[in-house]
Amino acid sequence: MFPLSCTDMAALIVVLLGCYLAHFYQKQRSLVNIPPGPKPWPVVGNFGGYFIPPVLWRRFGRTLDTQKSALVLLTEQAELYGPVYSLFVGSQLVVVLTGFEAVKEALSLQPEVFSDRPDIPSISILTKRKGIVFAPYGPVWKQQRKFCHTILRSFGLGKLSFEPCILKGLDTVKSELQRYNEESDGAAVNLAPLISNAVSNVICSMTLGQSFHHQDRQFCTLLDLMDRGLEICVNSPAVLINIFPLFYYLPFGVFKELRLVERDITVFLKMIIANHKETLDRQKPRDLVDMYLIQVLAQEDAGEKDSSFTDDYLFYIVGDLFIAGTDTTTNSILWILLYMMLFPDIQDKVAAEIDEVVGRHRNPSMADKGSLPFTEATIMEVQRLTVVVPLGIPHMASKTTVFRGYTIPQGTVILPNLWSVHRDPSVWENPENFDPTRFLDDDGKLLRKECFIPFGIGRRVCMGEQLAKMELFLTITSLLQAFKFRLPEGMPPPPLHGRFGLTLSPCPFTVCVSSRR
Repeated sequence: MFPLSCTDMAALIVVLLGCYLAHFYQKQRSLVNIPPGPKPWPVVGNFGGYFIPPVLWRRFGRTLDTQKSALVLLTEQAELYGPVYSLFVGSQLVVVLTGFEAVKEALSLQPEVFSDRPDIPSISILTKRKGIVFAPYGPVWKQQRKFCHTILRSFGLGKLSFEPCILKGLDTVKSELQRYNEESDGAAVNLAPLISNAVSNVICSMTLGQSFHHQDRQFCTLLDLMDRGLEICVNSPAVLINIFPLFYYLPFGVFKELRLVERDITVFLKMIIANHKETLDRQKPRDLVDMYLIQVLAQEDAGEKDSSFTDDYLFYIVGDLFIAGTDTTTNSILWILLYMMLFPDIQDKVAAEIDEVVGRHRNPSMADKGSLPFTEATIMEVQRLTVVVPLGIPHMASKTTVFRGYTIPQGTVILPNLWSVHRDPSVWENPENFDPTRFLDDDGKLLRKECFIPFGIGRRVCMGEQLAKMELFLTITSLLQAFKFRLPEGMPPPPLHGRFGLTLSPCPFTVCVSSRR
């Protein structure tokens, strides 16, 4: 073959672009009666308008508020087009559901249609559409989820018997904060590494049968890589992979960084699985990995060649549980502590309730939860305002259907805007205000609200919801029982729009900690 000249290369690009545009407009004409929405641009769709990561706006010499670039603007579009409207990412149709009623009607009342997962290139390349979180809805997913949920429950998921494991990790956090406070004379500290390690060790104990020291360099690096990988996937030029999948293989910038993140996490998790295989005792399973390997061997012994239980599938399940069990709960705890510093009167009221019910000489317990309504209401109010997975995990229509009078074609990506659900003025009075009493009745008892769905809704609801609730309650009560948290003097508070990756994490902040005992 002869090398292409610059002229030939330019001609080839023009031809390919022409073919793409022809396909784009042909697909546009084939979509009839879809929900209304802003007119898409050629090639990039609405991705070239407001639906674009802030980092790309900055590259183009423009500025846009980080939060407004996605969450506020997506919600504002519903005021123009209604609670069900359309966007395009490239040629991919995306339908955004805004408000509780639209989200509930789709995900809870029509679960067989709206429980699937889309083939999003930046996610599919990393997960191979396996595991639990991003795997397609169907018999394999149901089988794997049921197995993992059963095994995790046998190891304590959502049970009071798992409370000591959570408290053990919190003892380390408290002792480290106490030591740092004494040695640093009250200097500010970054809570994120300690909290992330404690939270991650909870899921690691059930899944991997081990915990890691908070100063374990390899494990700390892994947690940083996980956080960085989630941010790259959404809030960097790497989102262009979803329009041009081959960009994943570009040898520079965040594209290269994403591949390195994937490589390092893969090496760590596969090393742990390999160690489990070498030390496996079928009679004495230690954790989920052991139980899964035993299932794989049992089906191999039975000659079941078409089983979905494989070493490869196990790797993606471990990755899902490790990331999902760490990132969302860690961010929720950090958000709650940040709000406690920004609203010291609320922090004092929570601490006073803990003192009255628990005292200061024993650890809080899940048995105390019913007697700490203001504390629980405060946790819920921060979850309402921050929504750590604000757009949920994208769903997909598994077949063409009619929804609220509109045609939703098979393969349409469905974005449930949970952020809008929790800021909807029709169901929340003064939704922008931080007010824990909205979750309390006139007698001071806790109110349960159907429209409060921080863990999602429908058949894809978070599998670890009960564990996460335990971790949030025990962590916040234990820390506010032992310490008072305040912002460093002279330092401005971090902006509350946070950092939007697949999850919404608070902007980095430090805190001054003083003992209450």
